[in-house]
Amino acid sequence: MKKVYFLQTCDTCRRILKEVNTANFELQEVKANPVNVPQLEEMYAFTKSYEALFNRRAKLYKEMDLKNQKLSETDYRQLILDDYTFLKRPVFIVDDEIFVGNSKNVIEDLKKKIG
Repeated sequence: MKKVYFLQTCDTCRRILKEVNTANFELQEVKANPVNVPQLEEMYAFTKSYEALFNRRAKLYKEMDLKNQKLSETDYRQLILDDYTFLKRPVFIVDDEIFVGNSKNVIEDLKKKIG
């Protein structure tokens, strides 16, 4: 399976999608088509952590003062399901691996995986 979750209005996501060959990927824009429970559970099966999928750069993270709260895995899961901005992006699933976020190392590893 090859799938990517991204946000169309995110410049970084758009740049990465141009850099990476997504010809055989199923693309899901998370604002228009938010992540559902089975999809999030699939991502969790790879990462074993909702926190690893959580975007701390989201405006709502600051607005809700979440950095000053002790969040559980259940909290992270629910926040991601409640609002698309809490999913760290982009998320690439390539066969048996997941690549979460836009760090240089993650994108380099992704490029090596897909060739």
